[in-house]
Amino acid sequence: MTNALLIYNCRLLDESMDCPGALLALEGKIRAVFQGYFTDAATVRHMAEAVLSEDGFDGNVNLTVFDAHSLTLTPAFIDMHVHLRDPGLTQKEDLNSGLHAAIAGGYGTVVAMPNTSPVVSSAYAALEIKRRGAALGLANLFQSVSITENFEGKSIRHLEELNREEIPLITEDGHEVASIAVMLGGMTLAAARGLIVSCHCEDPELAAAARPFRMRALELMEKFHLPAWGGSSFAGSQDGGSVKAGAAGSAGEFCASGIDDVPPEVMEEIDDSLTEANALLTAAEDICTERNIALAREAGCHVHMCHVSTMGAIDAIRRAKQRLADEVADFYTDMADAANDARLEDRQFVPLPAIENGFSVTCEVTPHHIALTGTEEPNIRALVNPPLRSEDDRLCIIDAIRDGTVDCIATDHAPHTLEDKAKGAPGFTGIETSYGVCNTVLVKEGQISARRLSALMSANPARILKLSKGLLKNGYDADLTLVDPNEQWTVDNRLFCSKGKATPFDGKVLTGMVKGVFIAGRNVYQK
Repeated sequence: MTNALLIYNCRLLDESMDCPGALLALEGKIRAVFQGYFTDAATVRHMAEAVLSEDGFDGNVNLTVFDAHSLTLTPAFIDMHVHLRDPGLTQKEDLNSGLHAAIAGGYGTVVAMPNTSPVVSSAYAALEIKRRGAALGLANLFQSVSITENFEGKSIRHLEELNREEIPLITEDGHEVASIAVMLGGMTLAAARGLIVSCHCEDPELAAAARPFRMRALELMEKFHLPAWGGSSFAGSQDGGSVKAGAAGSAGEFCASGIDDVPPEVMEEIDDSLTEANALLTAAEDICTERNIALAREAGCHVHMCHVSTMGAIDAIRRAKQRLADEVADFYTDMADAANDARLEDRQFVPLPAIENGFSVTCEVTPHHIALTGTEEPNIRALVNPPLRSEDDRLCIIDAIRDGTVDCIATDHAPHTLEDKAKGAPGFTGIETSYGVCNTVLVKEGQISARRLSALMSANPARILKLSKGLLKNGYDADLTLVDPNEQWTVDNRLFCSKGKATPFDGKVLTGMVKGVFIAGRNVYQK
């Protein structure tokens, strides 16, 4: 029996559509999209049955009819950057908890980073993780592979065995390949195999110089039980609340003494140390972004910049994209001129002008860098790599989202145990709050449209990964998410599906709630 799904009485939303309608999925693919106000089940059932009859399915289809009750139906989100900690670090996260967290956040596809234990440095290891993820029947999982074997910064031979269809992305995330020669070699191999090189742009020597300042701040924070995940209201919010202290199981449970009990001179030393560390880490990101763009251009590969967070990095990416756009424009101008010359000379052969082959650059930003400013208390103490930046950096990121420099939003979901986080492990749990944060800060505050947010969270990452996903369009995968963009809710980390509970958004009021997820037309999550 063939399975079909009909979702009606919904708002259809993707990068090019925002209207009432209904959607028919057949055998895991979108079969038809109906625009209009369809609130009567019998009417839409007849419409769906007519389409199925045209396809030759008369009476042998199991048709499920789903009333969306005016919710918004959008392509399921795609996250190009998550840490699932499996294998070897499953006290922080495992495939089951991480993929349940993904669907709770509205995500239908995630790309997991290779910084597990052991490091994922082979096609065999990556495909075994992908197989175990698929067996859960939740979000689709791609497992990335390290650029250098075991993150040792030397061997890249393992890249020769990778198949782009199974493993589209390689990365040294959490590290940077220090050797220019090794990075160029890895990028050249990636170009030959059609792989995306995802770069954690951070100069290793500057990062090492920043480490003593961060460790000194952390030493004082531990002494006075100050949490390493911030917790002020995010920029632009009217909510003046702070992280809850002492709630059982919450991120605030380690904050026993309270910030008012810390001597002012100690707070000043913490802030000064972190300011010094963050200045070095800003330079580290800016310098390595320029380096990696130059190497990618030389290698002719697709380079994707992870969690971009500084004005300098954004400007470098914008310049690289503009140069590419200018080269493409020149290419077509030269091609037209050559064709015209050939016509005038009555020649059949038209020589095509050369254009740089294979080089392209894309980038992602995170919800926390979109929403939070990290130069003042308490978010200066929200330890994450890269750090939360200045308000100027945050506004620059939003400008880059608006002008198209930023291609997608990725969560950098980085779960830690609360004990590890209290000891300074950098990173936040973010996949379950991502839509609410982005909808609140970007759409509800009038920075971008809902359609643009859909492009950033669905269509664009699908294009980068070359997936038939991300649009409400015939033939595309029926990975779909139902959201209520107007529902307000309060973040409570105790309710997370993820094992990671440390988030600077705990206790914050967000607007935009994920209500359901369908993977290949199967309902895998409903709230």
